[in-house]
Amino acid sequence: QVQLVESGGGLVQPGGSLRLSCAASGFTFSRYVGNWYRQAPGKERELVATIASTGDSTNYADSVKGRFTISRDNAKNTVYLQMNSLKPEDSAVYFCNALNYVGDYWGQGTQVTVSS
Repeated sequence: QVQLVESGGGLVQPGGSLRLSCAASGFTFSRYVGNWYRQAPGKERELVATIASTGDSTNYADSVKGRFTISRDNAKNTVYLQMNSLKPEDSAVYFCNALNYVGDYWGQGTQVTVSS
């Protein structure tokens, strides 16, 4: 059974930090690109960060460059998103995605709210 389970979301004040985790099971996670997306109410889903299957290449949306860091531990079948200097506009549901030519898997999402 394929699963991606996100955790680590919550309420944080502006300028604060959160670390999201996404645990994969039921497939060979190390063969998949890892992505984090987010979707705010009334907005389209946005690609936030991408990491290659081996972890040696990353890309970020301009809106999060320098503040967010994506990483992965293939031994633990987990991808992470470290979010620093959070802003109210970062508030959204954050989704984990694993993608390659064989499969396209999604987690259920975790809510991140940045508010004072």
